[in-house]
Amino acid sequence: MILSDADILDRLAEGDLAIEPLDDVDQQVQPASVDLRLGERFLEFQRTNIPCIHPTDAGEVSEYVTETTVPEGDEFILHPGDFVLGTTAERVAIPDDLVAHVEGRSSLGRLAIVVHATAGLCDPGYEGQITLELSNLGTAPVALSPGMRVSQLTFTELKRPAERPYGAERGSKYQGQDGPQASRIGDDPEFAAEGDESGGGEETAAGEEP
Repeated sequence: MILSDADILDRLAEGDLAIEPLDDVDQQVQPASVDLRLGERFLEFQRTNIPCIHPTDAGEVSEYVTETTVPEGDEFILHPGDFVLGTTAERVAIPDDLVAHVEGRSSLGRLAIVVHATAGLCDPGYEGQITLELSNLGTAPVALSPGMRVSQLTFTELKRPAERPYGAERGSKYQGQDGPQASRIGDDPEFAAEGDESGGGEETAAGEEP
């Protein structure tokens, strides 16, 4: 069952579902979703002279991105073909019996702005800000302003609460994230095992995708 506005408001009032800060309930709570605003921090991917990025090498991933802070009232210009990681201004906490889906607002979609490339799911138990995968598929630069409503969350109620929700007990690598987070795919257990076998990898916590 997808939650309606009345269901969402009830769950927010009960406190098991949290979206903070929710500055304008009347504007942000839609008939079956909640609008989330764009945060001030962005991770930009540099066009460096390297043959490729190895996703399992955390050092290469960190060297390839730089963080930019754009204060509310200023603009981040997303050029055609660009891909950046942004973040929601709000933090969310998803209870064990709900799963949340991240959707782009249609008004931005009509400007050729994609809000999430693939990672459109917040698992039961997830807590933190949401990293947005922003790209411009159009032919003209688009100005994005921190504080603008940029994405929507819809909520689906599970038939039964998750027995192993996202969180510390699972070693979930993006739990509690603050601001945009670069890929941590190298922490996945299959890659950690490869590192252990080769003798050159450090032990890392395994995690699931939010």
